[in-house]
Amino acid sequence: MTVYAIIGGTGLTQLEGLTISAALNVDTPYGAPSAPLLRGDYAGREVLFVARHGHPHRIPPHQVNYRANLWALKHSGAEAILAVNAVGGIHPAMGTGHFCVPDQVIDYTSGREHTYFAGELDHVTHVDFSYPYDARLRELLIAALAAEGCAYSGQGVYGCTQGPRLETVAEIVRMERDGCDIVGMTGMPEAVLARELELPYASLSLVVNPAAGKASGVITMAEIERALGDGMDQVKAVLARVLAA
Repeated sequence: MTVYAIIGGTGLTQLEGLTISAALNVDTPYGAPSAPLLRGDYAGREVLFVARHGHPHRIPPHQVNYRANLWALKHSGAEAILAVNAVGGIHPAMGTGHFCVPDQVIDYTSGREHTYFAGELDHVTHVDFSYPYDARLRELLIAALAAEGCAYSGQGVYGCTQGPRLETVAEIVRMERDGCDIVGMTGMPEAVLARELELPYASLSLVVNPAAGKASGVITMAEIERALGDGMDQVKAVLARVLAA
């Protein structure tokens, strides 16, 4: 039976309902993960959980040690990754509270450690990243969202920005022109590192605010926190359905 790992983002620094059997402090060649890996039972399945931003939420997106997180999960037995991401909505369908299971990504980040294939290498390695998200995991997430009666889109382009600041209106105009449907700060290099480790990976993205210029007024943290509070119960229910399936 597949051992799933859940990567919790903003709003999901701990997984309520997880019966913890061990907290693993994994030493990796890339430094320490964001937080101890939690091994336990969730929805009747063995899972691994890591809080991407640490617990408490303290690591900004551009300083997350993505390489350590993914390496630690792989070497602790993870066989597939379900990533939870809080995002802004660019496409008109992506209103606050809407879910997206992206099928493509555009990487606008810079300066992040984005590959395991660096340094003194025996040979150059390229991975195919044409389709960055695992098709089967996406199907499971889509089926779970439908069963839970959530508002969702079964595809979309995730635009990943550097952060920690939010985007300008002009940047969102550019991203919309590029074809982005949602915008977040943590989708990359996480997805490509999973591919390099041959870990199936998919994202459950929750829209927590309209992107810059997509609503009147400025974006407030209070608005985002309300959306996170409202959406996390649905996130947990969707994850439980995927695991039960």
